[in-house]
Amino acid sequence: MVGRLALCVGILAIAVLFTKQNAADEMLPAERGLYVTVAFAFLTTIVFAALLGRVQRIGVFGAAQIGTDVAIVTALVACTGGVESIFGFLYVPITVSAALLLGRRGAYAASGLAALAYGLLLLSPRMGMLDTGTAPGVPPLELALFGVHAGALLLVALLASALSHERDRVGDALDQRTRALRHLQRLHERTVESLTSGLLTTDAAGRITTFNPEAERITGLPAGEALGRPLGDVIPDAPEFVRRGVAQSDRAERMRLRLRFRNAFGEDLHLGIAGSALRSGEGEPAGHVVIFQDVTKVVEMETELRRQERLAAVGALSAHLAHEIRNPLAAISGSIQILEGSLGRQLENDENRRLFRIAVRETDRLDQLITDFLQYARPAPHRPGCVGLATVVNDVLSMFESVRPASVVVSQDVEKTLHVLVDEGWLRQLLWNLLLNAVQAMPEGGQLSIAAVPAPSQARATSDRSGPGEGARWVEIEVKDTGAGIPEDVLDHIFDPFFTTKKDGTGLGLATVHRIVEASGGHLSVESEPGRGTAFRVRLPRAEPA
Repeated sequence: MVGRLALCVGILAIAVLFTKQNAADEMLPAERGLYVTVAFAFLTTIVFAALLGRVQRIGVFGAAQIGTDVAIVTALVACTGGVESIFGFLYVPITVSAALLLGRRGAYAASGLAALAYGLLLLSPRMGMLDTGTAPGVPPLELALFGVHAGALLLVALLASALSHERDRVGDALDQRTRALRHLQRLHERTVESLTSGLLTTDAAGRITTFNPEAERITGLPAGEALGRPLGDVIPDAPEFVRRGVAQSDRAERMRLRLRFRNAFGEDLHLGIAGSALRSGEGEPAGHVVIFQDVTKVVEMETELRRQERLAAVGALSAHLAHEIRNPLAAISGSIQILEGSLGRQLENDENRRLFRIAVRETDRLDQLITDFLQYARPAPHRPGCVGLATVVNDVLSMFESVRPASVVVSQDVEKTLHVLVDEGWLRQLLWNLLLNAVQAMPEGGQLSIAAVPAPSQARATSDRSGPGEGARWVEIEVKDTGAGIPEDVLDHIFDPFFTTKKDGTGLGLATVHRIVEASGGHLSVESEPGRGTAFRVRLPRAEPA
């Protein structure tokens, strides 16, 4: 229809030019016929355009257009000189259009119809049907002219149908390839989106080109913010790790490396990261593929496993070693006290008496250390019950007043309605150890606070760990101080038994706290910033009073 419209405009321009060359006052019949033909062509184009959206049988609609085009061209040829008209060639594009629209049959039908119309134009002067201004031709000449035109149209139909068939074949193959490619693309997208690992790719300059949903979750950055940025801006140290991973893969020693990472939410994570070279279709380096996972829980489990292994070794030695040391200590302490009493006035000076007292005091301290060690290595049986948290906190704070330095200010905020499912004796020991640890961290004084609030079970710290079943409720107890804080290189070891940074510490206080929380099915976490203080958070199962 667009081609017909362009042809109508061109014919109209020719008609106007043809009319100007005619000096007669009245319009010739051929001129009127030409304008009528052009008007009919415009009208049919408008009608076909209006019907296009409503047609259901597109083949019939196309055949109607081809037939109309043959009629228009025939009328145009008749009005512009008949068989001598310059527009006789327009039968050729009609045949080609029929081949493209209707296939081989349409092409042959259009060429036959065009040949028939051209034959009528040849016979019309002889039959007196049309006055073209030329003398009637000789029948053999007319027959030869008709044969040439018909043969040419048939040849065009043959070639056009062959091209149309090839076009359809290639089009079908292209459609199949396109559908296969789209299916593969959708499969690739779904696969990348469903990965439980972060996946990103970079170009040769190290800028991120793709970023899957899991990468967004781990880093806390939407893909729109990550795309186009250097890999090192999104995951610091990753470029170096990726280069090392690619080098190892080249040596057939590929392995996943780990790095510390803080995401956009401020969470400190451990990432397992692996990288490989991304190559173009020609095999040239085009960037990198980086796969990474949040292995924080795995690192915590490994740390816990190592701690448990150490505890198992400690527990195996504790009973025998403690008794073997404790009995001689008792004998040594008793002997020193008897010796001091028997000498009595025979001690010549206070220095000797002071040495006796130091020996007794250090023996008692060693005995207390062994007692703490036994309590840690072989705790009393766990007897959980519904314990009122506010009552226990108040009792522990009352006892704590006897050892609290005057420079330490204590505050507490615990709801009276909170109850936890825990052994009451263990809870008292846990709170006591945390309070003593906080005071020891503030030799110059400071603020010590203890608070407790309900914690939902869907919280990350809860849902990520084993314990009470899904849907359980929790209570989070926070003991916070404004002391010196804990250095980062020490933070990973504070729950190890016998690890201490204090001059007179045993290294069993926080280790005991950790064991109590673990045995109670809870979770213990710590946040510390050197110079600004430390906060211990204990999550215990919440209980409802009967």
